[in-house]
Amino acid sequence: MSFFQFQNPEYFFLLLLLPIIAWWAGRMGPEAAMRFSSTSLVKAVSRSRRSLPGRFLIGLRILALAALITALARPQMGKMNDTTDADGIDIVVTLDLSGSMRALDLSTQKTIVTRLDAAKKVVRAFIEKRPYDRIGLVAFAADAYVVSPLTLNHDWLKKNLDRLELGEIDGAGTAIGTALGASVNRLRDHEARSHIVILLTDGENNAGQITPIGAAEAAKSYGVKVYTIATGQKGRVPIPEMTRNNRVMRDKDGQPIYRGRAENSNYNEAELNEIAEMTGGLFFKATEDGDLERIYAEIDALETTTIELRTYATFTEYFIWPAALGLAFLALEQLLRNTRYRRLP
Repeated sequence: MSFFQFQNPEYFFLLLLLPIIAWWAGRMGPEAAMRFSSTSLVKAVSRSRRSLPGRFLIGLRILALAALITALARPQMGKMNDTTDADGIDIVVTLDLSGSMRALDLSTQKTIVTRLDAAKKVVRAFIEKRPYDRIGLVAFAADAYVVSPLTLNHDWLKKNLDRLELGEIDGAGTAIGTALGASVNRLRDHEARSHIVILLTDGENNAGQITPIGAAEAAKSYGVKVYTIATGQKGRVPIPEMTRNNRVMRDKDGQPIYRGRAENSNYNEAELNEIAEMTGGLFFKATEDGDLERIYAEIDALETTTIELRTYATFTEYFIWPAALGLAFLALEQLLRNTRYRRLP
């Protein structure tokens, strides 16, 4: 936002003297250039104390003084600037891509979504709420891979989140320990006020070379806090048929087609809770629609980012223009006084 101001407006009180100066100069008149033996000879001329050229020269002098006083008041054009200093948090979001994440138990009557689609929607909203934090993304099934390193480019991060699809990782299984270890590795060499991992899974660890507790011990040693989320209902859950582009296959009435397929969804609640307690985090369960939104909102409230807004103004000085105008009026007044309106000696 731009604005105009005078840095020293008190100098404008000097403008009150200008009418007095003008009146005094007109009253006194110039010193006589010629003497006469009788005033009757110049009676007609003496009716006015000032001739028109005299008034014009006084006017130039008054304008010059007004311009110079304006310059002393220091006209400035200012611009307000805002800067944000944020003490951000480093966050790695770790998502399960195993086959059971196709289950539809987080759907509503109006919206049919897989567990993964429900998680992606909530994670996207979580990212949008934290513009000052570096966020990374790790996906896992039988193995784990880094989808995105820690970044402040959240538009790019969300595009990578949207690209996550079930079946991207070969092999059956859920490597929670490997995924947690990969997430901790993304955080350990970065300096931040806080490091956290948000691990979401619907299964128990049955793949990979690293145990979940071993990965949690590594997280604790590096000061990484782990929030664990178990999603979906336990037991055998029906799995819908999927199209080639990983969308739920539907019948003519828009209902999912199952054909008797099912996956086991038995997460180890005690182990996920131990991981969270060991690292200073919390364990959550999301078994129905709305649970994930509530959980991520609670984590968002717990892990606050310190933001400091600073406002300052920059100024451009414009005193040079009225000063130049005042000097120009003085120069013109002197020029006319010594040329066109020069008095006889």
